Amino acid sequence: MSIKCIDESVTGDPASDDTEVQAETKPFGCELCGSAFSKESYLKKHKQRHTGEKLYSCEICGSSFYQNSDLKTHMRRHTGERTFICEECGASFFKESHLKGHVRIHSGIRPFTCTLCGSSFLDKSNLTIHLRSHSGEKPFSCIVCFAAFSDKSNLNRHMRIHTGTKPFSCGVCGSSFSQGSILKRHMTIHTGAKPYSCNVCSSSFSRESTLKTHLQIHSGLKPFICEMCGYAFSQESQLKKHIRRHKAERKIYSCKVCSSSFFQNSELKIHMRGHTEERTFVCEECGASFFKESHLKGHVRIHSGIRPFTCTLCGSSFLDKSNLKIHMRSHSGEKPFSCIVCFAAFSDKSNLNRHMRIHTGEKPFSCGVCGSSFSQGSILKRHMTIHTGEKPYSCDMCSSSFSRESSLKVHMQIHNGSTSYMELIV
Repeated sequence: MSIKCIDESVTGDPASDDTEVQAETKPFGCELCGSAFSKESYLKKHKQRHTGEKLYSCEICGSSFYQNSDLKTHMRRHTGERTFICEECGASFFKESHLKGHVRIHSGIRPFTCTLCGSSFLDKSNLTIHLRSHSGEKPFSCIVCFAAFSDKSNLNRHMRIHTGTKPFSCGVCGSSFSQGSILKRHMTIHTGAKPYSCNVCSSSFSRESTLKTHLQIHSGLKPFICEMCGYAFSQESQLKKHIRRHKAERKIYSCKVCSSSFFQNSELKIHMRGHTEERTFVCEECGASFFKESHLKGHVRIHSGIRPFTCTLCGSSFLDKSNLKIHMRSHSGEKPFSCIVCFAAFSDKSNLNRHMRIHTGEKPFSCGVCGSSFSQGSILKRHMTIHTGEKPYSCDMCSSSFSRESSLKVHMQIHNGSTSYMELIV
């Protein structure tokens, strides 16, 4: 029975990766897998891999190797020694072969070409991995669940699922991750970096996947369709939320304070802020209180008159950056916040939240005098004038005053001659 060697690093001479190596005889053949070598010493080293014996062990971490040269290279990872440095950009490497591969990035040379599809690669190992996409070969198997991979590095990443190893740690908060790419994505939380920008509007995102989802707003595509009612959505998450409304016989998330109920837990959480969150940040000027310090800072600008955020298109200025961002959508026409029930679209999330109360029936603003409840704080404020008798809207031409601005506007028509008093009361 023949055995095929699956370790490319030993299927030929150590110099076999050099594209300029001349053809030479390889008289020393392996009886087990057929690999051939130009020197007997290479064959002896190769045979150690078939025996599975790793004679050279690291005293620091216990890793073992077939060859002493492999152990020496490994030890550089503990000492931090990177002796091979790129003259172009200063990048340093443990191995000379890694430096040679890196230099090709600067030169643009990709000497290893796939004869099947024409794709080219910086080094031979990447070409070897690529060729397996054509052959379907997956020589690296997990010993736990038998999942197979075309690349050993993918197997190594997979094994961390079983071992629980998380070697990539965040230097800021100490969180650890199984992959370097996940750590890189996590770091955007601390840095605030949003490298993925929308070409249509000014929105930017920390993840490419979030940008792709956002772009569906501009494209108008709604590939996610509800099988029950035919409504379509641009995002799968919107469809899932919508389907819950079909399945839910009742609003299963209830407020323990006022008994309001909701279809979604996220809606309940937003509602609960009105009951639970302490308003610890108080304005010294007027006594207004806020949940967040940032909200207080924005409020203080009302008294100072400072409006530091200016629209470059029309010159309008705003107290805070978020209001400017909402305003910019009036120029771009962007309405990124959509109702999952009736698909009405809004430029501001707070407007969507107010709109959703039409569907949920929620009336979180209650009158402390008569117990009437309302869906919006502005409506409650207007209602309170019934109890207080306050009439803050006064006519400049006569002594009449009104509790509502709309009533004042109707009254002014008498003075400007657009209508008569009798027409108003008929």
